[in-house]
Amino acid sequence: MNKSALHFQTIIDLARNLRSGKLSPVELTEHFLARIQKLNGRLNAFRQVCPGRALKEAKAAERALRAGQDRGVLHGIPYALKDIFDVQGLATAAGARVLEKNIAARDAFTVQQLSRAGMILLGKTHTVQLAYSGIGINHDYGTPHNPWNQTHYIPGGSSSGSAVAVAAGMAPMALGSDTGGSVRIPAALCGVTGLKTTVGRISRAGVYPLSWTMDSVGPLTRSAEDAAQVYNCLQGVDPEDDSTWNMQPQDGVQGLKNGVRGLRLAFAESMFGQDLDAEVAQAVRQCGQVFENMGAQVERIEFPEARAVWQLNRQGLIIAAEAYANHKELVDSQFDRLDPVVALRIRKGKDFSASEYLENALEWRRLRKNIHDSLRNIDGLLVPTTSIAARPVSVIDQSMETYFQYNLTYLRNTSVGNMLNLCGLSVPCGFTRQGLPVGLLIYGKPFQEDRVLQAGYAFQQVTDWHNRTPDLSWVDAAEPQQRALTPQLAAGLASESKNG
Repeated sequence: MNKSALHFQTIIDLARNLRSGKLSPVELTEHFLARIQKLNGRLNAFRQVCPGRALKEAKAAERALRAGQDRGVLHGIPYALKDIFDVQGLATAAGARVLEKNIAARDAFTVQQLSRAGMILLGKTHTVQLAYSGIGINHDYGTPHNPWNQTHYIPGGSSSGSAVAVAAGMAPMALGSDTGGSVRIPAALCGVTGLKTTVGRISRAGVYPLSWTMDSVGPLTRSAEDAAQVYNCLQGVDPEDDSTWNMQPQDGVQGLKNGVRGLRLAFAESMFGQDLDAEVAQAVRQCGQVFENMGAQVERIEFPEARAVWQLNRQGLIIAAEAYANHKELVDSQFDRLDPVVALRIRKGKDFSASEYLENALEWRRLRKNIHDSLRNIDGLLVPTTSIAARPVSVIDQSMETYFQYNLTYLRNTSVGNMLNLCGLSVPCGFTRQGLPVGLLIYGKPFQEDRVLQAGYAFQQVTDWHNRTPDLSWVDAAEPQQRALTPQLAAGLASESKNG
């Protein structure tokens, strides 16, 4: 078989080759490790690579498969982890150098699940510091490079390194987290598939926290079918995360190939469709025709809860308040050593009163209840994952004003799903004239991940956007990573810090 094509194969294809004997887990792991060594110096997807551990796990998987001890599709498949997931003996730095001695005592629940399935850990990927931004910029470790352009474009955040790793063929799957769009935004901007799960579906135990009411876990993969396999693996009741205590595991694979004939899908354009790049709008609009051609009923609806919850969330009160509660000691004692953009946003959380927080939370809960009526007869919403495609780091990071404005822009369509606890799948649906990916977000009602995966799988059977891969021949000539703050941004942050 053509070994050079391995890094862009899906999990399903790799699993088939492992079981046919054309490929071994050790060969596959060595291939990805070599790929990481070749590309990571420029793309900066991984913070830490674990070759010794990976090869040990690969040899164990190879012995088991040869002995007929097959644990399923994921057995023998390498993967990467966003560096907010605990791995015993490794640091969980969460994008911050001050946390490099934060050695995990045990594996996160999700890591345990993947290990039981026989997956092989390649290493830990970069994230926005403390996982708090939809852009993907990290002023401490450097910003991962979106592989679709030689110019340093943003990858989206906060699961930035995970998206770059999958898009560039450094891992067939990388785990991420999503509090306001942190799986779906980088999936869209890097041209891969990303699943945001309902809070309560997958345990967050052992995941560095940001907001306990909105943090969720989900995979970034090459296809919806791959995402469904990982989704099945990650579920489980966990005593360490009470949100999962009443969770009934769902099979995301069983009905995956049932098609969309008879499903009712809807564009909610009153907010999600506003202020879009023309190329984004066109790509997403054409998706409606794709679904209609497959037999789905596609309509347009009002979805007032989306606008209401977005207005409620514009100040980020809930996330900021919970983030400050989680990180008060770190922010207060290490403020000057943290990424100042992130530290400033978290520190604003202490300015909110208990009554403001509770009033906001109560209104938010009311809107969550309302969606059961608004979406009663709707199987899924079709939404642009982001209203604009990726932009150069230099454009966004030139000042505090541009940074915060772009952050709001990228988070708008995705954060609504976190506030309303919807599940959602972002799939590639087109490219701009500059060759930058566009993402379609298929929203589902809470705990209906199987339905959005079913729609995403059907879409990918008749389109090829998810099969397209970036030309990385420029990597050897790429510019050095930008790590430092721009002078304008540094000046603005200094003023803000002084005033704060």
